[in-house]
Amino acid sequence: MIKRTIEISREPAHLAVKLEQLLIKRNGENVGSIPCEDIGVVLVDHPGTTYSHAALTCLAASSATVVLCGRDHLPAAIVLPFSDHSQIVWRLNDQLAVGKPLCKRLWKQLVQAKIRGQAAHLPPDCSARSKLLELARGVRSGDPANVEAQAARIYWANWIADGEFRRDRDAQGINAFLNYGYAVVRAATARAIVAAGLLPSVGLHHHNRSNAFCLADDLVEPLRPLVDRRVYELHELGYTDLDQHAKAALLELLTLPVRMGGETGPLMVNLHRMVASLVRCYQGKAKQLEIPEAC
Repeated sequence: MIKRTIEISREPAHLAVKLEQLLIKRNGENVGSIPCEDIGVVLVDHPGTTYSHAALTCLAASSATVVLCGRDHLPAAIVLPFSDHSQIVWRLNDQLAVGKPLCKRLWKQLVQAKIRGQAAHLPPDCSARSKLLELARGVRSGDPANVEAQAARIYWANWIADGEFRRDRDAQGINAFLNYGYAVVRAATARAIVAAGLLPSVGLHHHNRSNAFCLADDLVEPLRPLVDRRVYELHELGYTDLDQHAKAALLELLTLPVRMGGETGPLMVNLHRMVASLVRCYQGKAKQLEIPEAC
């Protein structure tokens, strides 16, 4: 049976338990009830959420994991059950046992998908588009020639028709929109990674002792063109300041439809499918990552 993932992010709730059923309460009234044995992950991303001790221990006894997110919406702590046969333990073992050859092959797939996504964002008659597609085909395992950076220079020089845009992480204006959009998708990706029972700090390509989300930074790379497209649309609509309206429009990224495996669905849902495909690669059951693409 596929375990359920429960996410609490839009409204605060109180989590309690009765007869081994997890109760979700708001304003003293039950708004949901799920058998603890059916739950794989409870992901909490609302600061007003409270818990009973019995709820946490019952979830642990059922081998469920509780993920607590901080103000930046990234996982701040994980409550893991003590169990020799926990699915989480086996997944961590698979992740930590992955060798460099597989990491390099998966990184190649991510870079290729990113460059193809960048090319798809440019006009069909733009010469840079064909250059990017050619670069994508030439990416080797591990991207030793850093084709990703070569593609980025071509892409940003042609991203806006007037050619005046320069990508600068410390600049305001459109750059601030891009930074915020990337942060939104990065947080959602990190949550999907933790929900799948993987360590977000153990990356495929990114490695930094001070970065707790290296794997999220790996997986978010091919998703950046989705953010770029949304920011471009907002730019065309006349958005100039990263105010609350602009931030709300960028948060809609997670509900926008994307294509993956011949099916179309919200990005938030397909992030979990993407991470599930990574788990299969770790287990040796698959060789290709499933990566969301723009519709």
